[in-house]
Amino acid sequence: MTPLRQRMLEDLQLRGFSPRTQEAYVRAVHQLAAHFHRPPDQLGEEELREYFLYLTNVKHFAPASFTIALCGIKFFYERTLSREWKVLELVRPVREKKLPAILSRDEVRRILGCVRLPVYRACLTTIYVCGLRLQEGAHLAVADVDTARGLLHIHGKGRRDRYVPVPGDALTLLREHWRTHRSPQWLFPAPVREGTRYFVPAGAGPISRSSLQSAFVRALRQSGIHKRAHVHTLRHHAGSRIMPGWWPDAGSRAESWHRAPA
Repeated sequence: MTPLRQRMLEDLQLRGFSPRTQEAYVRAVHQLAAHFHRPPDQLGEEELREYFLYLTNVKHFAPASFTIALCGIKFFYERTLSREWKVLELVRPVREKKLPAILSRDEVRRILGCVRLPVYRACLTTIYVCGLRLQEGAHLAVADVDTARGLLHIHGKGRRDRYVPVPGDALTLLREHWRTHRSPQWLFPAPVREGTRYFVPAGAGPISRSSLQSAFVRALRQSGIHKRAHVHTLRHHAGSRIMPGWWPDAGSRAESWHRAPA
């Protein structure tokens, strides 16, 4: 790691950006330097202008991708290098006004019914029922479940924690899912494939964002529903109850997550 990149990372950490944002901003500056084959601190304002036009007219960056590139580059030059350039105030991403995909309750059931592995189906159902973001659902820990109060402790975006209510049936079914793997830490640990079977090895971490997203996309395609839906679509259509068939039949409720079934 170059001293310049290390300095930018430290500046991002001091500003309290999340690790994912730090990675995205540093990558944006790296791509800028790679485009010109020169260190970024040796580039001038006209070269930045040329680069943003290149992203717009040649690469046709989507507004979200363009925004990340702009924010990362702007942070580097204004905060790390203390350069105040007019071009950084001039550039603005195009604002999109797209209507979100709408999924009916029946369509959600059809999609989740096509998810093959139980761990992905359980996680996606939790995201739908509780209105969670993708990473919030994938990284739910056993300790985040407050059974007594019927709440989930969510470690939200931007380090903003919150509590989310969970329907009683959902708690029961979540407990039944946990009993299939008994991970001491994660509610949805990442499975490993061995031949035709899947199992959760000792010390497994949580399922990844990409694998959960891929499972949803495959299920959407197999369901025959032709809508541009994503995992985030489930968050905007949180259900009020769990529908039969998404998880195994619930057994009797236990007082503790770690108590063995009777």
